[in-house]
Amino acid sequence: MNLSLFLVLLLLQAPAESPKERLAAVQQKLKQFDQSMVSELLEQADKDPDAAIRRAILNRLSRVRSPSVRESLERHAAGDPDAGVALLALERLRTQQSQELGQLFEKRLALARSQNDGKALEALTPEHQRWVSLARGATLPAFLQQAPPVFAAIPFKPSVRVLGFGDFGEAGPHQRQVAAAASAYHREKPFDLGVTLGDNFVPDGVTGPGDPRWKAEWEDIYGPPGIPIFAVTGNHDWGFTDSPASEILYARQSPSWRMPALYYTFTAGPAQFFALATHAWSETQSKWLDRELECSSARWKIVYGHHPIYSYGPHGDTPQLQQSLLPVLKNRAHLYLVGHEHIVQHLKPEGGVHFLIAAAGGQAARPAKSGPLTLFTDSFYGFAVLETDAERIKVTFVDTEGKVRYETQIRE
Repeated sequence: MNLSLFLVLLLLQAPAESPKERLAAVQQKLKQFDQSMVSELLEQADKDPDAAIRRAILNRLSRVRSPSVRESLERHAAGDPDAGVALLALERLRTQQSQELGQLFEKRLALARSQNDGKALEALTPEHQRWVSLARGATLPAFLQQAPPVFAAIPFKPSVRVLGFGDFGEAGPHQRQVAAAASAYHREKPFDLGVTLGDNFVPDGVTGPGDPRWKAEWEDIYGPPGIPIFAVTGNHDWGFTDSPASEILYARQSPSWRMPALYYTFTAGPAQFFALATHAWSETQSKWLDRELECSSARWKIVYGHHPIYSYGPHGDTPQLQQSLLPVLKNRAHLYLVGHEHIVQHLKPEGGVHFLIAAAGGQAARPAKSGPLTLFTDSFYGFAVLETDAERIKVTFVDTEGKVRYETQIRE
């Protein structure tokens, strides 16, 4: 038998790919997406018999702004044989249209700024958060976006110990290892409260306050220490339309999860904490934060969210936050603590603000990188410990084995 015939027979005998294998291959291809692939993927979305593959392709293509993608989404919304794919296409069309309306709002806001129109700015600024949230795809009532007055998280103590963790919600072994390590630390050195730094439920958030992920991936894992944990959203918490609202409303039925609004502030011992929704950063939040920092008489002011201002990680700096958040923090806040990069970073302070990025709390840790502002960087799974008293803020990064990997102190 010649080689050519042998190979033909071998191919004929090879088992066909299973639907799971085909989907995995498409998902891998989508991870390497670039604009040159649009036409090919649109054709596959129209012809592929597997609804899961059509869904994956349309979900990725919906981020591309082009007439051909818009037309494809409209075709599938109106006529895809699978109702789930049709609903996804409708949802992505809604998001696109909301983003277009949000861009109109941004233009009007920019005009008011350029003309120094105080009356227009007074009217537009309170509404900015609602339009930013809509552009992010969320159906979030305005009353859930309004921060309550500052409140005390716990009865006053002269010193407090706070657990901090982010980028954790992947329901995998690393998440459980980090949570177990934090619980073990708590048994030796009890926490008074905790904060999350976003990406609480990956990849798209939760579907509602009754989503089964709440028990399996929150209460069972983070409930045992018995402390209140004050959460913020990350970009992955904004996938499902109702996810941000669900995360706020779930606080009403949980012994541990706290999120009174999209952004908010509270005191704990000598510190005041300011929780931000950086994925939906707005002029509304900026003005609120400016006012709250100005009014605060706390010894220490700690601001936390998801996205970094400066970073040498894969996402890099966030120009929007450099322009509109950093000026609000300078010479008033002492610490800006975030996640998003899955890399521990401590960067040189600016205007009295220290910039710290926490370790991956469950999602994949990424390679550490450094740059001109780097004071420390490393890559591992773990959590942060913040300790405050009248003299200093002490920040410690701990890995899953309970080992201290880095420690720094902030003093005035």
